[in-house]
Amino acid sequence: MKNLSTSTDYELVELYENGNDNAFDELLQRHQSYVYSYILFLVKEEERADDIFQETFTRAIMAIRSHKYQTTGKFSAWLIRIAHNLIIDTTRETESGKLITQEKFTPGILNDIRLSEGGIENNIIEEQKASQIRKMLDYLPDVQREVILLRFYEDLSFKEIAEKTGVSINTSLGRMRYALINLRKMVQQHNIALVG
Repeated sequence: MKNLSTSTDYELVELYENGNDNAFDELLQRHQSYVYSYILFLVKEEERADDIFQETFTRAIMAIRSHKYQTTGKFSAWLIRIAHNLIIDTTRETESGKLITQEKFTPGILNDIRLSEGGIENNIIEEQKASQIRKMLDYLPDVQREVILLRFYEDLSFKEIAEKTGVSINTSLGRMRYALINLRKMVQQHNIALVG
């Protein structure tokens, strides 16, 4: 079998499409610096650049896994096109006032969760949220669900997760990142309020 580091982007996409997660790790490592630099250069805000970067690779994953990636042109150019479209979309949303960033919104003292912690209603709400999140885990890919369960339910470190699952720490971190992105999307789609 050919070494992943010497495989072409096209070969790596094909391998990942057929279930080889390490192939995507190689693609990510190969292109992350270039894609992130491009995004940061345009948006000039690290937090927003991080979000767009993660969403870019999430969309790439979903396109490849659902066999929608077309092999016309360079893989890096395709990633940049995804990132560019996301930058345009988020800029439009921001300008039209649809997004409220944490910096712009400071809840008043009456909204402070510490004032209401411990009440029976809050305990019920927290249990419901936890139950909804556990149900959403079923919709994650197996490797993402596994890393969430090992990290948050078994309290393992990423080093321990890597050893237990037989992958690198980077792969474990990547799976966690994508799992959290996917969970965040599900939370938004189902209007689940995860903050008190």
